Amino acid sequence: MRDPAAVDAALRQAHAQFGEIDVLVSGAAGNFIAPAADLSPNGFKTVIDIDLNGTFHVLRLAYPMLKKPGASVINISAPQGINPTMFQVHACAAKAGIDMMTRVLAMEWGEVGVRVNAIAPGPIGDTEGMRRLAPTPEALANAVATVPLQRMGTLDDIAHMALFLSSPQAGYVTGAVIPVDGGSSLRGGRDMRASYVPRSAA
Repeated sequence: MRDPAAVDAALRQAHAQFGEIDVLVSGAAGNFIAPAADLSPNGFKTVIDIDLNGTFHVLRLAYPMLKKPGASVINISAPQGINPTMFQVHACAAKAGIDMMTRVLAMEWGEVGVRVNAIAPGPIGDTEGMRRLAPTPEALANAVATVPLQRMGTLDDIAHMALFLSSPQAGYVTGAVIPVDGGSSLRGGRDMRASYVPRSAA
């Protein structure tokens, strides 16, 4: 994701094999828990490079290969894009950028018939993200407790939203950042200090 040349090569390979891209999902994600005072400039830059710059690389380099009109572009964002989250300054900055990128490109690319939306997943079970953000049973229980529906999301929950956004039923939907989070983003900012494991204790 951090190497535009590698992204371009992968997209060209897919385009050569399958033709015009009608559905593009950009799921760039890198994250860890760290207080801002202990976060190195390189740690901050790494998450920005993967999440924000990586998303731009995918979308910008795919643009010439997108079906026009008709393509559906879907970014994977996160609740941190709208809700301030302690110990997540890097992810909050990156995902807020992805949300705004989604809206800007929806405006710019709408005239050629390309729709650009984003999904903001909440806590999703059995994922690398949850293993990093809720590394203990206590942290996992705390994450579930923040969800009004009182359960973890599933990969199918995210896939179903992506299928909807890619379908004709969503043909007039663009520039939307849609939470698929069981309502957890309704509770606003979060405090992730309980999930933090200092390097010296890891």
